[in-house]
Amino acid sequence: MPTTPAPTAPKTDAPPPRSVLRDTAFLRLWAGTTASGLATWALPFVLGLAVLHRDLGAAGLGLLLAARTAGFLIAVAVGGVLADRHSRRAVVLWSALAAAVAAPLLAAGLGRSLVLMTAAAALAGAGQGACRPAFQALTAETVAPERRQQANAAMTMAVRSATLTGPALTALLAAFLDVSTLLLGIGLLWLVAALVPGKGAAAVNLAADPAPRAGFRAEFVEGIREARRHPWFLAGLAALVAVIALGYSATSVALPLISRDRYDTQWVLAAAMTAYTVGALGGALVIARRRPRSQGWAAFAGLGAYGVAPLSLMLPVHPVVVVAAYAVAGIGIELFNVPWFTATQREVAPEKLARVSSLDFLVSYGLAPVGLALIAPAIDAFGVTPVLAVCAAACFLVPAAAALVPTARHFARTAPATKD
Repeated sequence: MPTTPAPTAPKTDAPPPRSVLRDTAFLRLWAGTTASGLATWALPFVLGLAVLHRDLGAAGLGLLLAARTAGFLIAVAVGGVLADRHSRRAVVLWSALAAAVAAPLLAAGLGRSLVLMTAAAALAGAGQGACRPAFQALTAETVAPERRQQANAAMTMAVRSATLTGPALTALLAAFLDVSTLLLGIGLLWLVAALVPGKGAAAVNLAADPAPRAGFRAEFVEGIREARRHPWFLAGLAALVAVIALGYSATSVALPLISRDRYDTQWVLAAAMTAYTVGALGGALVIARRRPRSQGWAAFAGLGAYGVAPLSLMLPVHPVVVVAAYAVAGIGIELFNVPWFTATQREVAPEKLARVSSLDFLVSYGLAPVGLALIAPAIDAFGVTPVLAVCAAACFLVPAAAALVPTARHFARTAPATKD
């Protein structure tokens, strides 16, 4: 009796990669990252509620936000070195725990001690800053390269969704809970960020290197050298700084003024900011599914699209045009952000990824307050229209110039045949 032949090799082809949303390790990381994003967004909003309730003055709010920013900028550089020197998971744990501890300290000082609240705000910013590069590196350890763009899009969609629904939810909670309780809730979010993520499945054993480690400064400089190996990264960072420090800062200052003076309503302000967030959600959804052949050029085009926002504020257009321009700007910013994070995770040496990511956050976040501080005096000196014209031109021209840099077309040192 003849035997049944064994199955042929083609029958055993590996199935296509499953969705990253079905990966338990990623979902844990996603939950932790989302919780940290919610906590980061919620703190200034809740402190603003404290001003409304007269538990905190306007000057005190400014001091707390400045302390938080200072803590962030110091810790993001330190956190990048620590996350490349030690376990990324451990850096996420301890930095998120530090931010969690800051929340009850803020609640304890509310209405009693501005000094305690200032120290707690700096601690919260430090925890936030140390988390950011560690989370970026942990994503590269947890998610396979072919699924990282989808993973980064899922994370940014979660944060944008929170930004869209968070104000209404927080206002609803504020009707039943006082500010101190809301601050404790922020602490609980940081506990989720600290405890839920798991270890990276493909973690590099960074702490097992028997060779003596260089000093902190030397390792930070080594991260700068690694960034300089990638011309597309330096070009992208320059373009991002131009858009944030000029375009975003200008529209942040000018939009409330124009909404009040030109349109005589606050509706334009609220609708434009909502449209920006909705557009960003749409952009993240698109880029999660599409892989442009020249992803660097497509990303720079998306970043340059932010210029339509200051351009719309310059012209005496119908308010619907302003809202539509902000939606386009939101779409474009995520068409840049998601491939940018994905390319950094792919191209940078794994043992230096956190330090390079920290440079990204340090430069872009660090120069944003400078832009905000200079835009208002510039508007007073030259008028809102010339300032917006300069900022719109910078948003269009700097990303276009960055796209001409070698390696910028694909966000890679060599043109990939098939990459995420």
